[in-house]
Amino acid sequence: MAQTAQPDAATAPERQRDKERTRQEILDVAIREFARNGYTGARVDEIAARTRTTKRMIYYYFGGKEQLYIAALEQAYSTAREAERQLDVEHLDPVAAIRRLAELTFDHHESHPDFISLVAIENIHRAEFIAKSKALSELNTPAVSVTARILDRGRASGVFRRDDVDAIDVHMLISAYCFFRMSNRHTFGAIFGRDLLEVTRRDHYRTLVADMIVSYLTSPHPPLDPPAPVAPAPESGIQHGCDIDAARATSMPH
Repeated sequence: MAQTAQPDAATAPERQRDKERTRQEILDVAIREFARNGYTGARVDEIAARTRTTKRMIYYYFGGKEQLYIAALEQAYSTAREAERQLDVEHLDPVAAIRRLAELTFDHHESHPDFISLVAIENIHRAEFIAKSKALSELNTPAVSVTARILDRGRASGVFRRDDVDAIDVHMLISAYCFFRMSNRHTFGAIFGRDLLEVTRRDHYRTLVADMIVSYLTSPHPPLDPPAPVAPAPESGIQHGCDIDAARATSMPH
């Protein structure tokens, strides 16, 4: 009786690696497609045509276009957050550490234009799809904790004098600058005639964001209620004029 050939156990890990490679290839192409054409304009058929798979296989791996888009968002965000998590700043003083964090964000945003496009597109959709992803809500915690530790060390040493900001505030300030430079470079260039990606100005812009954050954190806290301005004393001529008017009033016949 002929024996049925059994699959080689050694091939199972290889098949798993093939599945992971195929899934990653689909994601890489999907990120570019969604970044270029948005969620509405992107076509799964186009993604399939640019990969070694089929539309049916894409649905098998991801379930549908919406799930593929969410997976692309998760991949793009996780790349950014992983870079922040791996940032080794514990050996640096707080000022150098926060500078390094700003520089890392600057470098990442510049080298990942598809990430910038995806975030802009998702904001057009009012974060409709991000809100459906549990993974994305969990990605930010470790990255924010890196910033929080830097702030804690800076305040403990007395070098950071602002105690009215938290790690998310600092993240917002850094991201706003770095994101704007990439997302608005075309309109900014058309209006002001300056290319924000000009190579000769790159170091200047990179230093600028770090200087801005350090300057803010090390500056003294302004008073919450500044004293009201003191009204200037009346000029002598005005006072004399008032006296003359009063004198005239009393001399008028009754």
